[in-house]
Amino acid sequence: MKRTLQAMMLSVLAAAATSGWAQGAAPTDPQIAHIVVTANQVDINAGKLAESSGTSKEVKDFGKQMVTDHTAVNKSATALVTKLKVKPEDNDTSKSLKKGGDENIAKLKKLKGAEFDKAYVDNEVTYHEAVIDALDKTLLPNAKNAELKALLEKSRPAFVAHLEHAKQIQSSLGKGK
Repeated sequence: MKRTLQAMMLSVLAAAATSGWAQGAAPTDPQIAHIVVTANQVDINAGKLAESSGTSKEVKDFGKQMVTDHTAVNKSATALVTKLKVKPEDNDTSKSLKKGGDENIAKLKKLKGAEFDKAYVDNEVTYHEAVIDALDKTLLPNAKNAELKALLEKSRPAFVAHLEHAKQIQSSLGKGK
């Protein structure tokens, strides 16, 4: 089940990273804004659950960092779209991200202890890989507004750092078994 959910989340973000948009049309800035906010909210929700349900200090601390960092990105994105008078536009990718995030939370809530920690961190690795792929292949190349593009570029190193941190935790959790 874990692999299925991770594969689904990866395929949703991979779809955003390909030319699979409606009849080959690239996402618009309002759609990109909604994808960014939704992707961050998905990780905020999972991070909050890790803070409360994680077993290891490392997982709890990582969850807290995800909440803090992704909340900051969402605040910046919200301030920018408000300034630009752009209304984020819901789209198939953002809807799929939300659905996948809700399914991940439901799955994680059924797990306890080391099983929770491992499933959460495995998902974080997969999720951050997919987000970086979507940033590189779809969101950055298609963002038309310079300030939106700059926000995406500024946020990218944090996503890479999150991925590396998640991989490090994943490796340390694997050694404990």
